[in-house]
Amino acid sequence: MTVCGDDTLAHRLAAELRGVHGQQVVLVVPPTGGGAPQPAGGGRGRTTALLGRITAAVARASGNGGTGAADDRALVTMEAGELSEEALADAGIARASALALVHDDDEVNIRAALAARRINPRLRLVIRMYNRKLGQHLEQLLDQAAVVAGLDSSDATVTVLSDADSVAPALAATAVAGTSKVVHADGLLLRAVEQAPPGPGRAPQPGLATLALLSATDNDPAGAEGSDGSGDAGPRLLPDAEAVAAATGRGALVLQAVSYSGPALPPGWAGRRMPFRELFSRRLRWSVAGLVGAVLAMAVASILVTGDHPLHATYLTLLDLFSVNDPALGESTGRKVLQLLSGLVGLLLLPVLFAAVLEALGTFRSASSLRRAPRGLSGHVVLLGLGKIGTRVLARLRELDIPVVCVEADPEARGVSLARRLRVPTIIGDATQEGVLEAAKIHRAHSLLALTSADTINLEAALYARSVQPGLRVSLRLFDDAFATAVYRTLRTAHPGALTRSRSVSTLAAPAFAGAMLGREILGALPVERTVLLFAALDVAGQPQWAGRTVAEAFRPGAWRVLALDTSGTSSSSATSGTSAVSGARGRDRAPGLVWDLDPGHRLLPEDRVVVAATRQGMAELLARGQRQAGPPPVPQP
Repeated sequence: MTVCGDDTLAHRLAAELRGVHGQQVVLVVPPTGGGAPQPAGGGRGRTTALLGRITAAVARASGNGGTGAADDRALVTMEAGELSEEALADAGIARASALALVHDDDEVNIRAALAARRINPRLRLVIRMYNRKLGQHLEQLLDQAAVVAGLDSSDATVTVLSDADSVAPALAATAVAGTSKVVHADGLLLRAVEQAPPGPGRAPQPGLATLALLSATDNDPAGAEGSDGSGDAGPRLLPDAEAVAAATGRGALVLQAVSYSGPALPPGWAGRRMPFRELFSRRLRWSVAGLVGAVLAMAVASILVTGDHPLHATYLTLLDLFSVNDPALGESTGRKVLQLLSGLVGLLLLPVLFAAVLEALGTFRSASSLRRAPRGLSGHVVLLGLGKIGTRVLARLRELDIPVVCVEADPEARGVSLARRLRVPTIIGDATQEGVLEAAKIHRAHSLLALTSADTINLEAALYARSVQPGLRVSLRLFDDAFATAVYRTLRTAHPGALTRSRSVSTLAAPAFAGAMLGREILGALPVERTVLLFAALDVAGQPQWAGRTVAEAFRPGAWRVLALDTSGTSSSSATSGTSAVSGARGRDRAPGLVWDLDPGHRLLPEDRVVVAATRQGMAELLARGQRQAGPPPVPQP
C-alpha cells in the first residue's frame, strides 16, 4: 500500500493500514525542510517519529496486539517534493496493490493519479478530492479507461472520497440535542441515538440494536472521554445481550431509525425566503395603509356628496388624486372641497412611492450580503470556521433545518458564499476578539461548533463561551490527543454538567480511506466518544464463517454485528427460504432494499449481502478474510 499526502490524514491512514490491517506501507511525504526531494529512507526523522506515535495510538485503540505495528519493515517513508512519475516509480508503484492520494490540493492528486495509472494500469486508486463534481468525472474517466484497456472489473478500481463529506454528519450531530448521530454514504442513512443512563440498578433499553455502552460515569476517570486511558470504565462497542443487561447505570448508543431528525426552527427564524415584512419597513407599511384609508374615505364621501354611481365616484376620486381631472368649476362646494383634499393626498403619495422604490432596491441589494443574527434568536448552533470542513457541516445543518449562526475571520473563505446563498447569519471577525461571539448570540445559543484549523483558537473560543454560558454544549476540533486529554480533564472538572466533545477529522476519515484501499467501501464511521464504529456492506460469500449461520450466530461481541440485509439482488425464493428475515413478516411482498428489522434466527446464504457494524480491529479481520477469497466483490450499492 502506498500513501501520498501532506497533512495528518496521510499519517493517520498509514498508521491505520499498518497497525490495524497489518499491511506493508510506503508513505510519501513532502520534504520537511521544503528543499529538494530526498531518496527513500533519508531525512525522515520527524515524519517517522510522528507516524510512530500515531501508529501506537491506533494499535492501542483498535485492541490489536501489535499486528504489523511492531515490524519496522512494514513501513517505508520517503520524501518527494513533487509526485512525478520518477518519484512514484521510486515509491514502488509498479508493484503496489493500492495507492491513496490524500494531498490537500485536488490538482496535485489528479496529476499523480494519471501518472500512477500509466505506471501500473491495475493499480487500485483512492483519491481525496474536495470538488465532488470533478471527482465524479475523474472516477468515470479512469473507470472507462480501464474498461477500454480490457481490465477486469475487480482490477483498477477508482474511489474518490472527501474527508469533509465523511465527517460532516458526525460533526453536525454532536452539536444538536435530539438529533442523532448519523452515517450517510451513497444513499444509505443510519441514525443512532444516545440514551441517558437509566436509574440505579436498571439496564439501558436495547432498542433495535445496541451499538455501544457509553462510559461508566459522566466524568471519565481518565479525563479522556472514552479514549485509550479509560480502561474498563470506557465505552464497550457492540456488546451482547448479557453485557447490556449487566451494564446498570450506563448510557447506551442504540440504533433506532433510518432517517434524519432535527429540532424545529425557533419562532422568528426567517429561513431562506424573503418575507414581505423584510422588503418594506414597518413605518412605510403604516404610511401606505394610511394613504389607502384616506383614498377610501374620500371615495365614500364623493358618493355621498355627488350621488354618483360608486364606480364613477371612485374613478373621479382617483383622477383628482393624480391631478389629471378638470377643475370642479360650477359644481357644489362639497365636490370642490373633495377635489382639493384629493390633490393634497396625491402630493403625499409621491414621496411614499419614492420611498417604497428605494427601500425595495436596498433590500434586494442587501439580500446578496451577509445577514446578521435576528433579534431574539435562541437555541441555535454557533459555527466557528467556514473552511473546507465548516462548509460541509453548514450544509448538513441546514439540510436538517437547524438554525445556525456562523463566525468566520476571512471574508473570502469558501463557506462564506454558501452562507450568503442560504441566507445564514454570518459574522465576519476573529472569534477570540471581544464582541464577536456576543454578536452571534452565544449567550442564548444551544451549542458551539469550533471547527477552525487552529487548536488554540478553538480552545480560546470554547473557554470564553463557557464563561458566558456554563451549560453550553461544546464540540472542539482538536488534533493532538495529549492536548485533547488535558482539555477534557480541565473542562469537565470545571463544568461537570456541560457536555464537551472533541472530533479529529483525520481520525474519523482514515477508516473509510483504508477500507477503500483494501477493496471494500466503508459506508461510514460513527464516533462513540473517542472511539469509532465502522459500517460496511459485505457479501456473505466472502465471509465463509457466516454462510449457513443465523444472524445471532454470526454476531461476535466486541468485533462485528450484522445489522441489515440487502434484498435488492436476492430472488424471492432465497429471500423467503428458511427463517424469515423480517420479524412478523415473511418478506415475500417487501420491496427490494435494506431490511433492518432482521430476526436473529434468519439464516445467512452465500448469495446474501449484509450491512455490518464493526470495530476497527473487527473490520480489519473481515476485510482480510475477504481478500483470501477468489477476488473482491464489486463495490456495494446500498
